[in-house]
Amino acid sequence: MNEGIAEYLKRLSAFISVEVLELPDTSIKTAGNAEAVKDKEAQTVLKRLTPDDYVILLDEHGEQKTSLEFADFLVSLSERQRIVFVIGGVFGAAQVIKTRADNTIALSKLTFTHRMARLILCEQIYRAMMIKANRSYHI
Repeated sequence: MNEGIAEYLKRLSAFISVEVLELPDTSIKTAGNAEAVKDKEAQTVLKRLTPDDYVILLDEHGEQKTSLEFADFLVSLSERQRIVFVIGGVFGAAQVIKTRADNTIALSKLTFTHRMARLILCEQIYRAMMIKANRSYHI
């Protein structure tokens, strides 16, 4: 999966600047207390956001989009200074992150590991760039 993520990040570099930041797993340090884990993760995420960031939370309860809808969505945000995707932790996202998010989307009704979600997100962003460029990646 890491190779796939690296490949899509390489492909995306021709279109946009993308940075993947993986935060440390806090679930081990907090002995599995779900609310404490979500709160700690939220504080780490919030420290890295600016007020101008457009934050998109990936959450199983978010809006589902087709690849074409996702491409249109990203194009509509192209004037933003920075778009930040947040993937919730093992227990999901804290309410403060849900409140801070400008939009919430779901990759699927299925649950994925973080690396799988990252790979799927990178591929869908790349697909959106190809759609936007009117290239033949999307059939």
